[in-house]
Amino acid sequence: MKKLIDQILKFGIVGVIAFFVDFGVYTACNFAGVPYLFSGFLGFTISVVVNYLLSMKYVFVRRDDLSRTKEFTIFVILSAFGLLINELVLYICLGLIYPHWSWLRQTFGVHTVETLAKLGATGIVMIYNFISRKVFLEKHE
Repeated sequence: MKKLIDQILKFGIVGVIAFFVDFGVYTACNFAGVPYLFSGFLGFTISVVVNYLLSMKYVFVRRDDLSRTKEFTIFVILSAFGLLINELVLYICLGLIYPHWSWLRQTFGVHTVETLAKLGATGIVMIYNFISRKVFLEKHE
């Protein structure tokens, strides 16, 4: 159990680093006028590379039966599903809920809601990422 807790903590640290990359790119793009879905795509994609490098070095025990190419391919496929979840949450929050709830628009500015939506999407995807990478990428004893 201690090993799992240590692994979750390391995953959390790597996740925070990847989050700052993702969130930084997303926020910079938004303020530059880039549409939120494309901003989310760019931030997420760049953070996947950072996350792969750090996760496979510090968090997960590599499987002997996977080449690095296959490992990265699986990581990218799992991350693509994470991206779909990320984009879906952003779309639900910013494309469906925010425009149609006038009290929400009157209470919060669009940048605040974009930030909150991104934080929620990140939390959901983080849980998915840990479980899927542990199942598909880590060496099982």
